[in-house]
Amino acid sequence: MSLFWRIFALNAVVLGAATALLLWAPVTVSVPVLLTEAVILVAGLAVMLVANAALLRLGLAPLDRLTRLMATVDLLRPGQRLTASGGREVAEVIRTFNAMLERLEQERATSSARALLAQEAERRRIAQELHDEVGQSMTAILLGLKRAADAAPAPLREDIEEVREITRESLDEVRRLVRRLRPGVLDDLGLVSALTSLAEDFATHTGLHVTRRFDSDLPGLAPETELVLYRVAQESLTNVARHADARRVTVALRRAGERVVLTVTDDGRGIKAPREGAGIRGMRERALFVGAGLEITPAPGSGTRVQLTAPVARKQP
Repeated sequence: MSLFWRIFALNAVVLGAATALLLWAPVTVSVPVLLTEAVILVAGLAVMLVANAALLRLGLAPLDRLTRLMATVDLLRPGQRLTASGGREVAEVIRTFNAMLERLEQERATSSARALLAQEAERRRIAQELHDEVGQSMTAILLGLKRAADAAPAPLREDIEEVREITRESLDEVRRLVRRLRPGVLDDLGLVSALTSLAEDFATHTGLHVTRRFDSDLPGLAPETELVLYRVAQESLTNVARHADARRVTVALRRAGERVVLTVTDDGRGIKAPREGAGIRGMRERALFVGAGLEITPAPGSGTRVQLTAPVARKQP
């Protein structure tokens, strides 16, 4: 039955019931209308309106659910669908909306993958240039300053040594930026070593106590999956340093059947509802790239837990 005939039938039922009551109920209407008659008519009208509203609400409930989903749907949280219920037209609208969501999610995943790959390529290029150009130039400057300090008189040598120390600190910062842009240890030694290096570097620069818990039987992962896990851990630790006001952080990586689970938990002030800033949305896009699920929830007691669950994809031989 079409939506038009469904609504027509609902109204016909209500009006038919009201007409039957007027025909067979012992009710008369005087002229002028008496107070008791007016009360009965108004009460009957109220009953008709309530019944009509309830029936219409029941008939149009699928459209209400569709409207709520349209207002809240997020392509970074795939899988949000409605069951095709209601009349023929309503069910067809819901099925069409579900198909549209499927296409949009696929297109978003494809475009996000291209953007992330381009971003990683640009990171690699910048890291290479920093390492080859800036790093080597600053190393040459350090060597030149050392020769100048050795040949300089004592009063000037102290100033040159101070400049050397500033240059050395700048070179260390450049190297740290290179590791953040493109962690070479991830390509050379694998995910566990890269996460270990990341946690140690984070602890050194923030003074926070970092606990590492990595399973010993982790499966081999595809390079893109390892990179997503690393980047999510990196962004999570950055958020802890900036916003959590924490003292301890735990980075865990474990196997759960055919999936690997990365968890970053802090003991900071916690969150009630995470704000979807650029950092969190970036993590969601990376998770979508490898078909992973991302959850950001309050940790037991206090703090925040970031959990990424990624499917196991074997490395290509």
